[in-house]
Amino acid sequence: MLLRPATPADAAATAAIYNAEVTGSRVTFDLVTRTVEEQAAWLRSRSGVLEVVVAEVDGEVAGFASLSPYRDRPAYRTTVEDSIYVHGDHRGTGVGRALLEEIVAVARERGFHAVMARIVADHTASIRLHAAVGFEHVGVEREVGRKFGRWLDVTVMQLLL
Repeated sequence: MLLRPATPADAAATAAIYNAEVTGSRVTFDLVTRTVEEQAAWLRSRSGVLEVVVAEVDGEVAGFASLSPYRDRPAYRTTVEDSIYVHGDHRGTGVGRALLEEIVAVARERGFHAVMARIVADHTASIRLHAAVGFEHVGVEREVGRKFGRWLDVTVMQLLL
């Protein structure tokens, strides 16, 4: 497995992974898929201090992780939120853990103080993964999202760097 910073050339592969979750799961609260152009713009918006990392397996993008601003108020500037998406064919193979460990290392290198994870509450694999990397459970936001006709809770986890 190769971990590397995402490039504009990764827009189609990362959009395909993300869009599968938009249409087929509750792990993202997005309801509308992204075009390749929208995904490319999203990748560009995370250049500089933020980052998107991709995992390649046999030359194909198997997943990606990103850092995003946690909130827009200036006092939050040392806190980021992570996101991880793994292609269905690569779940359970270590790709998610490698991506999470790498994006946490990037956050540490960039001088962030805290990484937040906001995970749909029934996504136990992601909750366990974050706990295994050192994230602590700090709360639950009750019924803050609605997708596929269901109210959804969000588990909030945090890692202080």
